[in-house]
Formats: sequence, structure tokens, C-alpha cells
Amino acid sequence: MAFYFTTKHIPALQGLSLSERMARLEVAAKSLTVPEKTLLNVLKLLVICPAFALVLRTAQDWTSLLWAAAIILLYPLLVKPIQYSLSAKYLITNPSTKESQ
Repeated sequence: MAFYFTTKHIPALQGLSLSERMARLEVAAKSLTVPEKTLLNVLKLLVICPAFALVLRTAQDWTSLLWAAAIILLYPLLVKPIQYSLSAKYLITNPSTKESQ
């Protein structure tokens, strides 16, 4: 499995605008198998849960709010490349007949 950090590096999406790339990735994400969706959702939970735990600690230490903000800002850097990589294998290189109708 290739690892893609941006949608520009996915071979099936090269030459498309950002909105077209995102639309095709959304369609491809709907084709993910149940284990792949589960893996992606568990990864999202593993990233988001510590942020909420740190927000709960703000009564004891206000700097935990800064750490929670850092985790939330790093969320796309951790989750999106894996989502792109999992969805890339379901991309159709040629537009299907459904899209042209």
C-alpha cells in the first residue's frame, strides 16, 4: 500500500482540480470495506480521545488546553494520509458511465 500525504500525489487523481479530487476520494471512501472503515474510525478515536481527556484536565492545569489544541491541529496530519492511502485503491482511473449520465 502506497502512503499519500496529499491528493496531488495519487496517480489516479493527477490533473484534476482540488474539488474534483475531493469528490472522487469521497466516492472511493464509500467503497471501503468494513475492516478498513473500522481501522480508520479507531484511528480517529485514538487521536481525538486524548484531546477530550486534556480538556477535562483544564480545571487542574490550564496548559492542558494548549496540548488539546495541538492534538486537534495535528489531527489532519495523522488521519488524512491514512484515509487517502486506504481510499486510493478504490479510485477509478477513467470516469464511469454513471458520472457521465
